[in-house]
Amino acid sequence: MRTDKIHLIIAVAAGMTLAACDAHIETPDKTVRPGHVLCDDGEARTYEQYKASGRQAVAVVFDTGRHGETEGNGYAVYLWDIVPTAFADSLGVEQGTSADTEAYDGNMNTFALYDTRETASPMAEAVFDRWFYGQSAFIPSVAEMRLLYAAREVVNPVIEQCGGDTLPTDNAGDCWYWTSTEVEGQQTAKAWLYSIGSGAMQETPKTQAHRVRPIITLNK
Repeated sequence: MRTDKIHLIIAVAAGMTLAACDAHIETPDKTVRPGHVLCDDGEARTYEQYKASGRQAVAVVFDTGRHGETEGNGYAVYLWDIVPTAFADSLGVEQGTSADTEAYDGNMNTFALYDTRETASPMAEAVFDRWFYGQSAFIPSVAEMRLLYAAREVVNPVIEQCGGDTLPTDNAGDCWYWTSTEVEGQQTAKAWLYSIGSGAMQETPKTQAHRVRPIITLNK
């Protein structure tokens, strides 16, 4: 009888210990999701967490996938447009982009545009001027613009809450944005525009001025 009581006490104590351990397993969900706000400290937060943090909002997460051999864990779209500007200030020069409409290489393309000496890229220079708070902004490739187009309805309410420029959701008004992708076989003269309103693409002379929307790679 005494032995039975001892076994019962041990079993109850073990159960209480396990229950106590279980109580400490719960941790806050820190998974980054589309619609989270990327702040000036490089952290992505829910909108509520961002408001409580006192940090500056920089961008809104629109994708958290891994694509090919790209670095990072997804992308965030800048809160604001860059005013219409030209892809290049003159024609006749290949600016060194991959010209691959399936490649997630906007960051490399943007640097190639900036680094070309034979002609300047006003849009690449404007995006480089936006590099503050340690956030490396770049012009999305065609493939990256497709991801942004698919996420408009998720990110637009958050962009609006943060005081940014919402993305077009139809073809009314100016919905065309430069990508950082030159047109294969016509790199000296044309690059791709992308409609955030419809998802369409258009070959366009590189000296034309159009809107630019930078994005940022998530590195956490």
